[in-house]
Amino acid sequence: MYGGVIYLRNYFFDKKILKSASFNFPIICIGNIAVGGTGKSPMAEYLIEILYKKYSVATLSRGYKRRTKGYAIATENTTALDIGDEPMQFYEKYKNKINVAVGEERVLAVPQLLQDAPNTEVIILDDGFQHRKIKAGLNIILSDYNNLYYKDFMLPTGDLRDVKASMQRADIIVITKCHENISEAEKNIVLQKIKAASAQKVFFTSIQYGNPYHLFTKQKIEFSMAVDALLVVGIANPKPLKQYLSKKLQHYDMLKYTDHHIFTIADLNDIKTQFEKNKTPNKIILTTEKDAVRLQKFGDALSSLPIYVLPIKQKFLFEEGSQFENQIINFALPKIILF
Repeated sequence: MYGGVIYLRNYFFDKKILKSASFNFPIICIGNIAVGGTGKSPMAEYLIEILYKKYSVATLSRGYKRRTKGYAIATENTTALDIGDEPMQFYEKYKNKINVAVGEERVLAVPQLLQDAPNTEVIILDDGFQHRKIKAGLNIILSDYNNLYYKDFMLPTGDLRDVKASMQRADIIVITKCHENISEAEKNIVLQKIKAASAQKVFFTSIQYGNPYHLFTKQKIEFSMAVDALLVVGIANPKPLKQYLSKKLQHYDMLKYTDHHIFTIADLNDIKTQFEKNKTPNKIILTTEKDAVRLQKFGDALSSLPIYVLPIKQKFLFEEGSQFENQIINFALPKIILF
């Protein structure tokens, strides 16, 4: 039933019974057709890194699980509760370098964003593939290598929130979270299953973790097998992170919360209690960048604890990163000239 509704909705948009708005302006959409973590935030940051030194960049997100409604643009006084954790993460990382906005109705939010930030040259539309009221100029669709869309099923049986045929609307397909030593043979098996159109480009990426940094002082440390960690996570798919930590640390415990969890005082007390149970002298609390922006509000209550953030980014495999970057730059440049 769910799949039938989605199919009809797409059919009405494809036949122009339902209208999509186009803008004479470069809009890059990052999305997927599955629920859960496919790596949209690291991909958005990868795009920001490619573009912000050349162009005035803005991101536009829905602002999932925020406590506000309507359009908003991030300022110095903005919190994760105002705009959501992922937009807040972008703002914290790229403050004064990009503009970050949220709005459920993206077709209305784009003109408002351009009015608030008239120098904007490129908009990155975060998780906007299903928002078909906007027709983006470039669609980048992600699929987790460990749960590839062509093996999956529609909700509630599987994780797909859109029909598989929607992948035909992608300009770029990125297979994320591959193991770093993926072979050409494994790559070719995926390519055969995808059956990408000649105009579609397919790339493969893996997760690359950096050195943890303190939530407040930003001081970096290096992992050691002698360190014990309490992992505090509220993300959709912590499996890759757990696999990474199992190789880097001799032991860690985990407090797992739901995706985009809004931490409470009770959660803070649970974290402290669990951390104090570990009597190892060399111990830390470890969290993700997305969770960090939701934990910052506890400021004084956490500042005395060794709480560290583990950064993450995309790594393109098969030496194809420059090819991807060139496609992004080539998309943005002519649109800016024409505009």
